[in-house]
Amino acid sequence: MTTLRTDVHMSPRLLAPGGTPADLTTHEQRYGRLPYGDPATVLRTLAASGLTGRGGAGFPAHRKFAAVADAGRRTGRAPVVVANGAESEPASHKDRTLLRLSPHLVLDGLQLAAEAIGAEEAYLAVEDGASYLESALAQRRDPLRVRVVRLPAGFLSGQASALVQYLSGGPARPTHPVPPVRERGVGRAPTLVQNVETLAHLALLARYGADWFRSAGTPAAPGSVMCTLHTAGREVRVVEAPFGMPVGRLLPLDGACAALVGGYHGTWIPAAEAARVPLSPACLGAGVLAALPADRCGVTETARILRYLALQSAGRCGPCLNGLPRIAAAFRTLAGPGPQGRARSDISRWAGLVEGRGACHHPDGTTRLVRSALTTFATELDAHANGHCTATDRTPFLPVPAKKG
Repeated sequence: MTTLRTDVHMSPRLLAPGGTPADLTTHEQRYGRLPYGDPATVLRTLAASGLTGRGGAGFPAHRKFAAVADAGRRTGRAPVVVANGAESEPASHKDRTLLRLSPHLVLDGLQLAAEAIGAEEAYLAVEDGASYLESALAQRRDPLRVRVVRLPAGFLSGQASALVQYLSGGPARPTHPVPPVRERGVGRAPTLVQNVETLAHLALLARYGADWFRSAGTPAAPGSVMCTLHTAGREVRVVEAPFGMPVGRLLPLDGACAALVGGYHGTWIPAAEAARVPLSPACLGAGVLAALPADRCGVTETARILRYLALQSAGRCGPCLNGLPRIAAAFRTLAGPGPQGRARSDISRWAGLVEGRGACHHPDGTTRLVRSALTTFATELDAHANGHCTATDRTPFLPVPAKKG
């Protein structure tokens, strides 16, 4: 179960106060009607705001919007806009929480994005909650019809090229898109794929302006961000916080040995160091923050995650097809106390071989996690090599979906 907590870190911007879902009437009473009719102003405001994508990459939103709009003009093809609510990261709950509590902010942002780039097709892609979102859409009278699409579950289903391929009638698997989806995406039209949290921010930007948006966060990383918090003994929580806030103010780290910052494509950081790390687009990834208790084994946790990530690969390129399974298997050797042979050196070597060579960024994110684990849990790795594990609680901490079939 996921709970909502917004009253500690900042006044909520994106999330409905009190954790109560907002219907259209409540939404319009709170924010007013959506300002339509001035795409150029929306694009200028977006550029002035410094809003970055909240799906993990942290790319400047206005640059992506401008590229798709330009591709539409050059090709003479009306663009397509896709709101990405897949949230395929197992440890993340922020997007589904946003869609449950503030669906109309996301739908407002989707309409604004479509108008700004001249799109004639709009999609909202999710793994679950489609019926609820279709009900929310039925309350509205928008200029552009939005189609809710149910995606198959999978870690890579929400990757941009996988989304585009699925919406075009293929499997939800990443490809090496040449040209990129901003040039040729759904139905070969220029396509804007934007995370639902980013679109919700856009809906507020259009109402309140860039200066309001920048009143939270830092000059280099303006605005707020949603995070999913995992702490032992507590329910998973979703919070909203300004960029620049130290991780330790959000995530209770007393009794923790390390923190996972950014999710399964993120990094393990020793707890004392993680407490001082400021929230930023560069480190936050999928918005997951997890405090690993000192009585758990970080090596074992990482081995579980790596096995899952290896099984989730699209299997379309050498780094995923061969590299990730080898790394995962070698890390399982490290997780079992006893002789390790060349496992550590092999993992480091293989990580270097797969990095930057995949059809998508899945190998890069996986090796980022691997490298951080080898450093952060070096002492525990040494203990395993000497035949014992320091963990006293063997209960899995982080969620890893069971293999089907």
